[in-house]
Amino acid sequence: MTFKRHTVLVTGAGRNIGRAIVLELARRGCNVIVNARTNQSQADSVAAQARDHGVEALVLLGDVGRAQDVQRIAKEALERFKTVDIVINNAAIRPSAPFLELSDAAWHQVMDVDLHATFYTSRAFLPGMVGQRWGRIINLTGMNAIHGYAGRAPVSAAKHGLWGLTKALAKEFGPSGVTVNAISPGPIRSQHPDPAMTQHIESQLGKIPLGRLGEPQDIAALCGFLASDEGGFISGQMIAANGAAQT
Repeated sequence: MTFKRHTVLVTGAGRNIGRAIVLELARRGCNVIVNARTNQSQADSVAAQARDHGVEALVLLGDVGRAQDVQRIAKEALERFKTVDIVINNAAIRPSAPFLELSDAAWHQVMDVDLHATFYTSRAFLPGMVGQRWGRIINLTGMNAIHGYAGRAPVSAAKHGLWGLTKALAKEFGPSGVTVNAISPGPIRSQHPDPAMTQHIESQLGKIPLGRLGEPQDIAALCGFLASDEGGFISGQMIAANGAAQT
């Protein structure tokens, strides 16, 4: 698939799906910006692997749920690369709590990371995409969040908001050559600090007609297609990558 030497920012890129996306886009010839919230060693490891593909890689730590962190990340990214052509909003948190026990702070923290971060990154990098009349924004939602996530109400609310933002930006910026899409992953094999989340994902295997969990590379490959010129007529869509799983 066709790639020029674009530059891509991937948020939440230290491990799992984010890491796979960085390496896929690097393999396709993109310079990469590896974002993680605080884990420098993880991000440095991903960047080093990306450089093995002959591209430039920059690590920028920061909480993308904070507007001031995104402003700093954007400033440093644009100073280094002049433009960021592809933004992949992958960072997310998924805390579990009964709805009636949620604090205001817990609700707003999820909204900040799972929804507001995409507002901040889009606002930062869309001007450059519009100026060159080419750009890609890809937002990660999630099968359980879109179906309705019992015990994770703010995650479902934020991801539905992200789907709405995806459609609105696609319509507003399509005339400027920018595509905006969402990917809704199903159960993806991954490792989490909370072993219960890993076990939860693995427990869903029986719901998947294809008979296997998804791999991070499955999502990374879809990101690669949507970011390519061949994916340029797809916009305003949420593509489910879930092995035909249903709940």
